[in-house]
Parts: sequence; C-alpha cells; structure tokens
Amino acid sequence: MTYNEAESFLLNELQSFQEKGKVAFNGTLDNALALSEILNHPDKKFKSIHVAGTNGKGSVSHIIAAGLQANGYKVGLYTSPHYKTYRERIKINGEFIGEEDVAQFIQNHKEDIIRIKPSFFEITCALAFDHFAKNEVDVAIIEVGLGGRLDSTNIINPILSVITNISFDHQHILGDTLEEIAGEKAGIIKPNTPTIIGEKQKETSGVYSSKTEELNSPLHYAEDGSSLIHDNQEGKNNFTFSIDSEDWKLQFESHLTSPYHIKNLRTALYAIFHLKDHFDLDLAKIANGIKDIHPLTYFIGRWSTIQENPKVILDSAHNTAGVQYLRDQVRNMEYKTLRIIWGTTKEKDVNEILSLLPKDAVYYFAQAQNSRALYADLLREQAVEFGLSGYSYGSVKAAYRVALADSDKKDLIVVAGSTFVVAEVI
Repeated sequence: MTYNEAESFLLNELQSFQEKGKVAFNGTLDNALALSEILNHPDKKFKSIHVAGTNGKGSVSHIIAAGLQANGYKVGLYTSPHYKTYRERIKINGEFIGEEDVAQFIQNHKEDIIRIKPSFFEITCALAFDHFAKNEVDVAIIEVGLGGRLDSTNIINPILSVITNISFDHQHILGDTLEEIAGEKAGIIKPNTPTIIGEKQKETSGVYSSKTEELNSPLHYAEDGSSLIHDNQEGKNNFTFSIDSEDWKLQFESHLTSPYHIKNLRTALYAIFHLKDHFDLDLAKIANGIKDIHPLTYFIGRWSTIQENPKVILDSAHNTAGVQYLRDQVRNMEYKTLRIIWGTTKEKDVNEILSLLPKDAVYYFAQAQNSRALYADLLREQAVEFGLSGYSYGSVKAAYRVALADSDKKDLIVVAGSTFVVAEVI
C-alpha cells in the first residue's frame, strides 16, 4: 500500500468529523479501547500530558512541546485538525509522521479497521499512540479532538491534565450550557493526577471542584498561582513569567502577543512548572523553546502574519470566544482599511458569530472546499442583517486574490472563520 492509497482510505472510507460533522462522533470509547488492545496498549508505554478546552488547546500543546523539546526531550505531539497534510497531526520533535509509517500501519491493520469500523479520528489517534510508543518518546502532548469525556484520546493515563477554557462550541454534541460543556471537558481529569485550569470562570469552577475532589486530583488555576508580564520595548516583545510562591522566574522573548496567546502562554508555562518533578528543566532552554516555537513544533494558523504591506494575518478563530479575541486584537491595530476573508461551517451558530464581527470591515465571504462549508452566498445574506457588507466567492483562494488586489499597502487582511479557510491560504 502506498501513502496516497492509505490517505485515501483514511479520508474517504472512514467517518471524519472534519468532513461529516456529528455523524462521525462515536460517543463511546469502545473502538479506541479495542484498537489499543490490538496494538498491545501503546498508550501505556509513554508519559503523556492531556490538553482539552474550547479554545487554545492547540496553542498550549505546542508551547508545552516547545519547552520540553528545547530541554532535549523527545516529544510526541498529537493535534487536530490538520491544515495542509494529514501527517501534521502526528509529530515527534516537529517532524511529521513518515509516509511509509502511515501506509504500513493501515496495511497491517486494514482488516481490523474494516471489522471494528472506527472513525477517522479514532484510527488516527491509535496510529499516533502506536507511532509514539514505537519511537520511544519521552513524553507525548495529546490534544483532545472534541469534548474530553468520550474523546478517543481519553484512554490515556496522563501525568498532567490541562483544560484551557470553556466557551460555546459544538453545543449539538457537548451541551447547551457552559456547565454541561465543562462537564464533558472535565472527563479528562484522572485520579491522583494534577489538573491545570487555564481560565477561571464562575460558571465552570464548581464543575472542576466537584470532579477533582471526587478523584483526589490536585486542582490548580493558572491565573491564581502565577503572573505573566508583557513588556514591548524597541520592537521586542519580552515576557516575565513567575510562580507566586516559588523561586521560578522565566524571562523570554516571543511574538505570541495577542490577548489569547498571552493567556495560552500563561497556561502552558504554568503546566510546564508542574512538570518539574518529572523532567529536568532549564529555564533558559524553555525560553529558547518558546522563542523558536515555529521551527521546533510547526506551529501555524494561530494569529500568524504571513506577509506585510499589506499585512495578512491568518487565524483559526471559529467560535464565540475565538471571534471575541480576534475582534479585540484588531481594535488595537493600526490600518487604513480592514478586509476580512470569512467562511464557516453549516452547523455553527452563524448569527451569534456575525453579531460579534467588526462592522467597519470590507468582507470577502468564502466557501472552503469542504462538504461542511456554509455556502458563501447564504453567509453573505445573513451577514447583511448584522450590518456587515461585502461580496461572496465560491472559493477561499478567489476571495484572497481579490482582497489582495483591492488592498493598499497600509491595509490589514484577516483570514479566519474556520481551519478549512485558513488552510487554503497557508
């Protein structure tokens, strides 16, 4: 079996949430456990850190990975979805899983896959665990795909659980209230294992307290036990992170300066602090890792500037909290004209998101090349009701070409709304 044949089998034969939405969500751990049994439980052969949350879990996962890699550890990183290639989802020290590794795995287990009928995410998760175990990683950072309690990653027994924040997203699966959604995310909390919460929210704190008390899991809020100071001087973004009650002070430089990146930095660094009993960590090396996060971990698509004059920023904001962060960040920037390329998926609460978007922008409503993508014409019609004006395009690339052609050197172009949209510009 070639890699192309294996990828085609994965993307076309298995249920993929990225393509099919809710129908691809299994709702039990049965398949994940069955695959683990067939593979001789690879998930038990390496240390792991489990990261859940509505927004920021990918960023936090990459930041933790960068800090550990810079300290010389062999770090597996499992994230989703991918932007350009399926292999992005499974990395060791920033290197994508090899094409031969993917093809060999699918060839070896195709009969089991046909018999068990796992989803795309379930088999990808099993492949990641198998890859990390075979390559004897020192630790793997495992990002939850959806929710937590019934996510197929939740068969691991991590040394640390991290939950970034809770916002409204995937309500049709996770629940209609923040408490219900938090309950699903809290499913990754494990007995006698520390839990880091990135953002304290009054609606969810009781959920976490009850769950951690039940499981005797030490509970830590990043914003209670640490401080992160950002200082911009002479074009350099310097940060100082410290733990209030410990001799732990980290000074570093980073381009991750958006409000939500700063929250994610604080959460990730607080998590790294709680790993000091498991790993020999040098603060200067952690600082270097954060500075070099892009080449170390292939960190893309999260408030990333890809060109200047006009400035073009890609961001995977797609839900209420993400759009609020994007809007607030744009308000603090200088530009002549704001141009936003926006696309979304059919199951989103489009009206709520459209109500949050800046009204002083020129919009280029686009339809990503994905079966779940909302038609651009329909998106534009709904946007008009919220005072947003612009044109619709049958593809993201077409919208991007027109936005560039329309732009002055002092304009700002933001590409957002969905990972699918960003992927077509990267």
